[in-house]
Amino acid sequence: MTDENNPVLFEVNASVARITLNRPEKKNALNADLIAGVKQRLDQSNDDTSVRVVVISGAGDDFCSGADLSALQQIASASVEDNVADAQALLELFLLIREIQVPVIAAVRGRALAGGCGLATACDLVLATRSARFGYPEVKIGFVPAMVMAILRRNVSEKRAFELLTLGAEMSADEAERIGLINRVFADEEFDREVESFARRFEKVSRSAVRLSKKLLFQIDGMTFVDALEAGGDVNVIARMTDDCKEGVARFLSRK
Repeated sequence: MTDENNPVLFEVNASVARITLNRPEKKNALNADLIAGVKQRLDQSNDDTSVRVVVISGAGDDFCSGADLSALQQIASASVEDNVADAQALLELFLLIREIQVPVIAAVRGRALAGGCGLATACDLVLATRSARFGYPEVKIGFVPAMVMAILRRNVSEKRAFELLTLGAEMSADEAERIGLINRVFADEEFDREVESFARRFEKVSRSAVRLSKKLLFQIDGMTFVDALEAGGDVNVIARMTDDCKEGVARFLSRK
């Protein structure tokens, strides 16, 4: 399959794995092949010990405009089983982003709307151009951004989440950063360089420490304070026993 016909492009450059949604003529709309391709490449990145970070971006002018039009047309006539399978595929993608060991960055140019905004929100970090736009317009067609709701509610306040989910309005990258939906906003003309620089920062920190930190951060969500402290204590002990920690402590002490 040529790159032109492949819905997902993939490359690893040093420590950075890059997954590119490659349906620019469809504004990188989500369909079964694209979702399956992203999942495959995330698994591949997770198995590659040279990879420190994954960057997901979109080919062309937009990150992802949401569900493919043909997929939307099938919803009304699809069986319960078909709709369950379709929803399950996206659910599994969101879970996989949380479960793989390395950080996953969404690099957003243009529009990230509906399921596309959900995909960006599901990533561990979101970087965007100043001209990027975000939103969950599903309610305008009687649909519900149901699965991403669990992620959105953990990123912004309850009232802000309610507004975003029920009005379906778009917002600027600056507004998305202000409310905590995304991490950083960069000038459009500097975006590629800034994303590369940001991703490369993970080369300077311990891969095992980042892996343990990511797992613990999401594990303690919903725990009581005491349970979270105890889980942290367990990870503290595990971290002390890793080669990265032993070597890092030795380097630190040698400088002293």
